[in-house]
Amino acid sequence: MKQVADLLFEARMLKDLNRSGYAFLGTGTESVAAHCFTTAFICFVMARMAPRINAERLTAMALVHDMAEARTGDFNYVQKQYAAVDESKAIAHFTRDLPFAADITSLMAEFNAGETQEARLARDADQLSFILELKKLKDTGASFPDKWLEVIVDRLKTDLGRQMADSILETRWDEWWMNGYKE
Repeated sequence: MKQVADLLFEARMLKDLNRSGYAFLGTGTESVAAHCFTTAFICFVMARMAPRINAERLTAMALVHDMAEARTGDFNYVQKQYAAVDESKAIAHFTRDLPFAADITSLMAEFNAGETQEARLARDADQLSFILELKKLKDTGASFPDKWLEVIVDRLKTDLGRQMADSILETRWDEWWMNGYKE
């Protein structure tokens, strides 16, 4: 159980680790854990909309997709031009001695390869999580999200991901709050 406790503390570390891209955006913050939660919840929803999908695998992929960042940090695309992250080494180290190491390793490899339908959906969910954040920033007055939204939307690979993005972009971030509001 010691290895499990270590893993849980390592996963908990993602709550303290901020995503680095927001510094370049000029506003906004988000922890890696918050991003993983939103990504996993999007996968949960996707699995209900695409019933032939392996829901457990899809959601589990989202939960672990950034786990290595507890050891490596969150490198954005600029940082990756100057420093290499050895994600495989980080994965090998944090899964060492776990009885279910192969499960985590397999999920992360599948996500990174992006070849299965579950992996493509999980990767789209990863982008949809960012789209949600950018849309909120746009709706609350930030001037830069339109440029980034175009780039992120272009990364989507599935019809379901694109449909969800279209709906997100057509909906004000706080619209749900006022649905059915009465004094």
